[in-house]
Amino acid sequence: MAACLAYLGHEVIGVDTNPVKVQLMNEGRSLIVEPNLDQITAAGHTGGKLRATANPVEAVCNSDVSFVCVGTPSLRSGKLGLDSIERVSEQLGTALTAKGEWHTIAVRSTVLPGTIESVAIPAVVRKSGKCVGNDFAVCSNPEFIREGTAIQDFFHPPFTIMGAQDSRWLAPLRDIYGPLSGPLFETSIRTAEMVKCTCNAFHALKVDFANEIGSLSRELGVNPEEVMEVVCADTKLNISRAYLRPGFAFGGSCLPKDVRALTHYARQVDLTLPLLQAILASNQAHVERAMDSILACGKRRIGFFGLSFKSGTDDLRESPALQLIKRLIGDGCQVQVYDRSVSSSFIHGANRLFAEAEIPHVFSLIRSTMQQVVNESEVIVIANNDDEYIRILDLVSADQQIVDLVGIRWSSRPVASTLPTDHDSTGSSCQQESGA
Repeated sequence: MAACLAYLGHEVIGVDTNPVKVQLMNEGRSLIVEPNLDQITAAGHTGGKLRATANPVEAVCNSDVSFVCVGTPSLRSGKLGLDSIERVSEQLGTALTAKGEWHTIAVRSTVLPGTIESVAIPAVVRKSGKCVGNDFAVCSNPEFIREGTAIQDFFHPPFTIMGAQDSRWLAPLRDIYGPLSGPLFETSIRTAEMVKCTCNAFHALKVDFANEIGSLSRELGVNPEEVMEVVCADTKLNISRAYLRPGFAFGGSCLPKDVRALTHYARQVDLTLPLLQAILASNQAHVERAMDSILACGKRRIGFFGLSFKSGTDDLRESPALQLIKRLIGDGCQVQVYDRSVSSSFIHGANRLFAEAEIPHVFSLIRSTMQQVVNESEVIVIANNDDEYIRILDLVSADQQIVDLVGIRWSSRPVASTLPTDHDSTGSSCQQESGA
């Protein structure tokens, strides 16, 4: 990053406690093996744009922005080691005592959400005696460059993300990244931190998925490379935004059935596929969290908006909403349902048999209008994302609670997701409309 910024014309000071690294950079030599890095490091040094020091005070007093690029290694427990983050933040704080002007700190290191606010900022404040927002800023600016293609990735990133408590703190970063291609996202600090962790987890997931499909394909006498070549050609569903919006559990007649079939065959041939075998368990855990959310409201009259496994269809097979309703009725709750796509008059065959096997007389729960369900309910559960449900906010009263399982786009009146989070250890996740 230092070499790339110097190549863009910025004056860059590298800071490290290792004197060998400092010396190499001051000689215009690359510190690591990376294609094309030798050339741009040498160019930065020759042009007087790139140098290094072991003195943080010197670097801070002669710069406007400090990028924190230290390691956050795994500890034996799996927890991220944050010693370097805290130590560098303290060094930056000490350096700021010698500087009177505003200074921006951008954390590039991969950390979990909340780390900058709970570790980095307090350390800078503690050592500097200064106030974040008045004298300095600390932002999140995670990196997305890969070893082996780092130079190309820096100049042509898929996107650039910057997180801050105040968007004004991001002004110098906007200037720095302005010449680069790709969209630029400005978010909260925690969102920026989470995006980096999410991307890495997703990449790991894709590698494991491809490997497990490869192993299973070979057992079935199929060429795995050919399979994945065709799968990746689908940019409408497979390599796309489709299915990557947080919401409720999946259902229907295809996904659960086919995942079961693949994992059943794997067991028959003694092939261990932990990722594929975990899909249905993960999906069921999401249903359990939804159930906990509803029961945490402490009410017995429950109105469901959405009965089919997704909006725009009358398919009730393996609908997670149907599963929730069955369990709520078993717990003594009174349930009413509205779903404009579901009508007992037009549901036949396996679809009808499945629904009635799950809940006898299920169609007697269905009401013909949204208002009817609202009138009969204390808790409103939104179980699929039909656009019609945006109107619910105009129908409910202040004493009714909404459990949004799918993340409805509430137009100008957002309702927070009601599933429990790690920050809500009580599990109470209901929202009263008046406070939404």
